[in-house]
Amino acid sequence: MQINWLLIAIGATATVVLLFRDWRLTFPALLLNYVALAFFLAEPRFVTPDISLIGEMNTLVLVKLITGLAVTMILTITALTFSREYGLENLDEFGLAELRRAARTAQRYRASQPFRMSDYIVPFWAGVLALFASATLPFVYAIAPTPAADFAWYWLVLTGVLTIATASDLLKIGLGLLLCASGVDTLYTAVESTLKEGGMNVIPLALLSQFHILLALAIAYLCGLLYGRLKTLELNELYKR
Repeated sequence: MQINWLLIAIGATATVVLLFRDWRLTFPALLLNYVALAFFLAEPRFVTPDISLIGEMNTLVLVKLITGLAVTMILTITALTFSREYGLENLDEFGLAELRRAARTAQRYRASQPFRMSDYIVPFWAGVLALFASATLPFVYAIAPTPAADFAWYWLVLTGVLTIATASDLLKIGLGLLLCASGVDTLYTAVESTLKEGGMNVIPLALLSQFHILLALAIAYLCGLLYGRLKTLELNELYKR
């Protein structure tokens, strides 16, 4: 039995998004997920190669790679923008000293509790449930032309939904929505490519990619609204006001 490394990469990167909270880990994982998904869908059984840049490639690879880069850049700029405090120039030297003292205290507190297993119990078991469902559903209710494609889109949608359900901040919800969109995108591409003998047109692929970018922009806008009101992206602050 041949191991599908691209399918493993899709599953592993989606798992990182589900389990971890730090955007410095989840955003690169999302980008790698787009890259792995691009080459997975670009296999000859889905889309026929139509351009020759680096070996045999097709337009689908370029569209997915550009989409992944654009989405990751939008989310990274959003995280960098709304993870720092503004208005420091209005503080005097006593205020700045107090702010530095509070920062050192918070850093020591985080260092004393670097890892809490309780934060990962629910996402871990949610991932186990998603893995079991994704491995079972392709044989129970197959939709895509191959079991690998069925596993890919089931896994992306399920991990996306569970990421949203276990999210503690708005950026994590955005990551879950993007995983769900990638799952639906995967299903559409796999099914549509088998219905058209001449291959898929670039227009539907571009429209699907545009939806991903617009979704990332909407997440950035909502993050701006939440941060402007509460000075944080943590969802639990909504219940304290």
